Amino acid sequence: MGTYTAKMEDVERSWYIVNAENKVLGKLAAEVASILRGKHKPIFTPHVDAGDFIVVVNAEKVHLTGRKLDKKLYFSHSGYPGGLKVKSAGKMLKEKPEEVIRHAVRGMLPKNRLGRRLITKLKIYTGPDHPHQAQNPKELKIN
Repeated sequence: MGTYTAKMEDVERSWYIVNAENKVLGKLAAEVASILRGKHKPIFTPHVDAGDFIVVVNAEKVHLTGRKLDKKLYFSHSGYPGGLKVKSAGKMLKEKPEEVIRHAVRGMLPKNRLGRRLITKLKIYTGPDHPHQAQNPKELKIN
């Protein structure tokens, strides 16, 4: 008897909805990344996309602990000399709260083609409404 290896055709995908209201960013991102990867399934295979879809709502109501609103910085560079842009987490949370969550989850996924494909299954919305009602997402409780 050999080791079981999941194939793309064998994977059954589910949809989950996560309410980010009053959740700590790191704990939320770790749980979401694990489900996107498929680690909660018995057929988990490291090189296969076996994960589920995640819809995150109320992204603007996520919390950061300590002094991270002032001290945590997000960097982007245009590619031109002097093109470095720096934003604090507080400013980023006001302007683009969905990008704060996406950045945290992306850092917890593999840094390869698989990771780039996994992040496309994450849907983030700032308010409580989302356009994925037809997929019948199940409520996912995260502590």
